[in-house]
Amino acid sequence: MRFSVLNSDAERRDGLKALLRQIDRQARFNEAQDWRQIDRALRRQTPDLLVIDWQDWMSSAAILRLLAEHPGLRIAVLTGDTSPECVCDLLDKGVLGVVPRDTDPRLIVRALEIVLLGGHYVPAGALALPPPPPPEPVPREPEVVVNPPPKRARLASGLSPRQEQIMRCVHMGSTNKMIARTLGISEGTVKIHLASIFQQLGAPNRAAAVALYNGWLSAQLEVLRTDQNNPPRPVMGEQGAVPLRRRNQPPFAYPLPANDATQEQLMAAEPTTPFGEPVPDESTEPE
Repeated sequence: MRFSVLNSDAERRDGLKALLRQIDRQARFNEAQDWRQIDRALRRQTPDLLVIDWQDWMSSAAILRLLAEHPGLRIAVLTGDTSPECVCDLLDKGVLGVVPRDTDPRLIVRALEIVLLGGHYVPAGALALPPPPPPEPVPREPEVVVNPPPKRARLASGLSPRQEQIMRCVHMGSTNKMIARTLGISEGTVKIHLASIFQQLGAPNRAAAVALYNGWLSAQLEVLRTDQNNPPRPVMGEQGAVPLRRRNQPPFAYPLPANDATQEQLMAAEPTTPFGEPVPDESTEPE
């Protein structure tokens, strides 16, 4: 086999020749330092493979001109730039194999054998498509937040767990006997608990206790509260906030006219004839 090697550094060219001898120990080589020397070498004899050790001064346009003058030439490139843009540019110009320079030497040999057979070699991930742009956010319609109705405050925060159980039974309409059977206690114990519950809630009866316990108290149910906070009612005979009758007050007397101030109070005349005796007839005169 005949190979052509292109690189301006002699040591790197020797390294490439050592790799190519693993393919064919009796291979022959043409070395070139630039595009002009490789063009002259190709004019004398076409090699089986042209291996280019890529450098910064090289351009892909030179490869395009080289293939235009020597069609059918198999070219493999060793490069340190394996970006999708660089790899696609070389493949578009006619390069069959693009091998990363930091690849394992045994894999480089296998990649060059693939190119010798007319195949293509591309490093993994070099032709990966760029990730698609993230989708534009779809404007969302404003959500209507429905606030739940506020919970009614319960006035039974001071009740014990047993009293809570009894109040739930009272709420369901259970009698004292039914509550005692349900909770496994005596009916007298239920009555004691109910009395304590009524005192804590300030309820005069079971209906008012249920209303206060469930938070149903409204303006119409204010009358169910006890009169602990109300002003005391006046009691007959006791002095209250507004006494019904003032003490140490002289009896009321109607005022008399000024000219009758010294007159004594008139008394009713008594009958001259005792009760039961006949009344004399004034029409008859005595004899």
